Amino acid sequence: MDAAAALAERVRQAAARAERLRILGQGSKDFYGGAPCGAPLQTAALRGIVAYEPAELVLVARAGTPLVEIEAALAAQGQMLAFEPPRFSGGGTLGGAVAAGLSGPRRAYAGAVRDFVLGAQLIDGRGRLLRFGGRVLKNVAGFDVSRLLVGSLGTLGVLTEVTLKVLPRPAQELTLCYALSQSEALERMHRLAAGPWPLSASAWLDGRLAVRLSGPPAALRAARRELGGEELACAARFWDELRDQRLEFFARAQRLWRVSLPPTAPPLPTEAATIVEWGGALRWVADPAEAADLRAQARRHGGHASLFRAPDKAEGVFAPLPPALAELHRRLKTVFDPAGIFNPGRLYPDF
Repeated sequence: MDAAAALAERVRQAAARAERLRILGQGSKDFYGGAPCGAPLQTAALRGIVAYEPAELVLVARAGTPLVEIEAALAAQGQMLAFEPPRFSGGGTLGGAVAAGLSGPRRAYAGAVRDFVLGAQLIDGRGRLLRFGGRVLKNVAGFDVSRLLVGSLGTLGVLTEVTLKVLPRPAQELTLCYALSQSEALERMHRLAAGPWPLSASAWLDGRLAVRLSGPPAALRAARRELGGEELACAARFWDELRDQRLEFFARAQRLWRVSLPPTAPPLPTEAATIVEWGGALRWVADPAEAADLRAQARRHGGHASLFRAPDKAEGVFAPLPPALAELHRRLKTVFDPAGIFNPGRLYPDF
C-alpha cells in the first residue's frame, strides 16, 4: 500500500468513529490560525518530486516534500517558486505552503500562491482520493477546486500532490533604499508601480523604503540611474529574512497582526511598529493597543486584519465573515468533510 492509500485508509477509519485529525507536515505553521487539535495525521511519507518539466515551467510534487528540496531542484534549472512561500524555522512542506496560502515579498508583482496552482490531489473526509486540475498551462472553465484548497488550512482534506507553475529566476536583482516616512513611502511605491520599472518587491520599515528590481542587467542599470537611492548591501539576505520573518521586528512582536488593504490606503492611525509590503497592500502591525480598533480601521479602508501570531488568540484569528459567505464556507466543509474531522477550528471556531 502506497503512502496516499495508507492515509486514505486512516481517514476512513477516523470518519467512521468521528475522530478528529490534525494534518501535520513539518509543523512550521502550527502558530497560524486556530490552535491545532486532534490526532496527528503525518504527511511526511508523501515526499518527492513526481515530475518536473523545466521547458514547460511545470512541477508536480507530493505534499510532504520539503520546500528546500523543491527550491534546490528549481534553482539547478535557473527557475523558482515566484510566490516565495515563507519557510518559517527554515522548514515547511509544499502541502503546508499551499494549505496556508501565504506568499512572500514578490507576491504583489508576480502573483499569489493560488495563481501558480495548476492542480491538486486530495483525500476528502470520506477517504476518497480526488484529483482536480491538470498538468498543463491553460484556461479552464468551471469551478477551480484546486485553487479553492489554497489557504483552507487543511479543513477540506489532506493534500497529497500539487502541480505548480514555476518561473525563470531573474537574470539580476538590485535593491534601492530611500529614507522616507510611511506616507512618503506609500506615495513612492504608487509612483514606481505606475512606471516602467521591473519591480519585484517593496518594503518599508524603520523609516526606510527598500525596493527590489529584477531583470536584465541593462534594465537595472537604467533604473539605477533614473531612480536614485542608495543600493542595499546584502540585499538577498534582507529579502530572505523578511520572507521568513527573521527580522528583529518579528522577533520583538508578541501579537503580530497581518492587515490586508487596498494599496492606496493611507497609513493606519496607530503608534504600533509597522512594516508595509506589497506596494502598500500588506501591513504588519506589532502589538497594537486595541485589536478592535485595528480591525475597524482595516474595514473602513476596505480591507481586513488577521491575528497572525500570538500566545493568546481570544480576540479571534480571522476577521468575521458576512453571514452569506460563512454559510458558503459551511456548505463547502460539509461537501468535502461531512464528519468534520479535518483540522477543526483552524479557520473559524465552528467549522
